[in-house]
Amino acid sequence: MYNLPYKDMHAPIAGPAHPFQKDGLAAGSRNHFSGHVEDTGLNPFHFDDQYNSFHAKNYGHAPGSQALIGKGLEAAGRNNDAETQLGIKRRKTTAEKKAEAEQKAMQCSALDPSQPFTLSQRQPWAAKVAEVSELTEQQKEYLAKLEEEKAEKASASEVKGPTTIWHGKEKSDYQGRSWLAGPKDKRSESDYCYLPKKWVHTWSGHTKGVNAIRFFPKTAHLLLSAGMDGKVKIWDVYGSKKCMRTYLGHSKGVRDAVFSNDGSRFVSTGYDKNIHVWDTETGKVIPSLDTAGVVDRGLYRVYYCVTLHPDDAKQNVLMAGCGDKKIYQFDIDTGDTVQEYNYHLGPVNSVTFVDQGQRFVTTSDDKSIRMWEYGIPVQIRYIADPSLHSCPVVTSSPNNDYLLMQSMDNQV
Repeated sequence: MYNLPYKDMHAPIAGPAHPFQKDGLAAGSRNHFSGHVEDTGLNPFHFDDQYNSFHAKNYGHAPGSQALIGKGLEAAGRNNDAETQLGIKRRKTTAEKKAEAEQKAMQCSALDPSQPFTLSQRQPWAAKVAEVSELTEQQKEYLAKLEEEKAEKASASEVKGPTTIWHGKEKSDYQGRSWLAGPKDKRSESDYCYLPKKWVHTWSGHTKGVNAIRFFPKTAHLLLSAGMDGKVKIWDVYGSKKCMRTYLGHSKGVRDAVFSNDGSRFVSTGYDKNIHVWDTETGKVIPSLDTAGVVDRGLYRVYYCVTLHPDDAKQNVLMAGCGDKKIYQFDIDTGDTVQEYNYHLGPVNSVTFVDQGQRFVTTSDDKSIRMWEYGIPVQIRYIADPSLHSCPVVTSSPNNDYLLMQSMDNQV
């Protein structure tokens, strides 16, 4: 910004003067009632800054220099020193620096290591003394009662072992069939799938989010749900639409659950680092897998997904994707670890069998898709792309020709 100097403001006008005008301006040169005003480029911010400063504080920057002028300088306690006005810090002289160093040396030498530490300068809070108020009898009774209630809730919430709660009316019908048997009056539906068009029903019973839902194999008359409240529930779909049984065995949220081919058993895994194999009808836990001895890496022992082999003759084969970047193959009957598949660079999110169980596909947080030969811990295909995101959920189409993957970029 250029401020017009004072001498230029009152400089005589150059050029011929009009003989009949008092101020000497030609009639064509006048564009203001007080004379001629020339247009100039001026930043509005700087103009408003100086204008408001002059009217508010009665001083401002002089045109053409950085000095302050005005009658308000003395009242504001400022002077015309350029260093003071521009905020330039004055350098200390050699004598001042030497005196300051000597003063610091004296303060350091005055400390006695045998004496307790004290501040060299008195702090503003030094005179304050902490006052501790004693609790009244009523407050003490209230706190004691509160502690008892907390202890009762903690003892009630502890899972003392896998258990189950039956919510239905009868476990068998008049013909002696189990409650797991599918309804005979259910008509066979078409194999074609269509987009849903209307809301049918809502099952509410979990106190926290639901991580996985699985329909009963073949008949789909029951629905299994795994919740973050540590509970696994099974619901009636075609009848009363109520909760039939609750399975309690996980101390933390349940991550995934999967049925066997006949639905008589299902497997659940949770954030408590355990994998349980349940009897669907009775709710009993078949001796769980020895997951604690598989790997000892702290929090990375969480299993994010479980999948059973699709072959009816291999229903004892369980594949589990773990947070330590591996896929473990378990034998449910013995509880042993049969095989480990280790190529991923992040936690494994899904395991999906393809080609009649001869191969399986895995996805991970490393944004890659890998295909494996069943029983051989070497990948046979690797899919990765810079634009590819992590796919935490994978399922196959009804004809097993395609794989549907839910990507983290809101695409399928």
